[in-house]
Amino acid sequence: MAIIITFDFPGTTQAQYEQVTNKMTEGRGLEKASDWPVAGLISHATGPSPTGWFVTDVWESEEAFRQFGVELAPLLREAGIPETEPKIYEAFKVVMG
Repeated sequence: MAIIITFDFPGTTQAQYEQVTNKMTEGRGLEKASDWPVAGLISHATGPSPTGWFVTDVWESEEAFRQFGVELAPLLREAGIPETEPKIYEAFKVVMG
C-alpha cells in the first residue's frame, strides 16, 4: 500500500537539503526516483516553508520508506538538520503526470 510522508524541518535551509541529497547520491543530486539509495520512491517534492524546509514523498510502502530512513538519518545529523518525526498517511490514490 502506498503511503504519503511529510516532513517539516524547522530552521533548515535549501543548502542543507542539497548537502544531504548530494551526499546521498554521491554528488549526482536528485533528478529521478532511481537516484535514491533505496527502491520504492514514487514521488518527491520539496521547498521552503514558513519555518524552514518542507518535504512530501509518496512511497510504495512504509517498509521502503523505513529502509530509506536508515540511510537518511545519519546524513541529516551530519548536515545539522534537527530530528523531526514524519507524518505518515495511507494513500488513497496516486496520480502521476
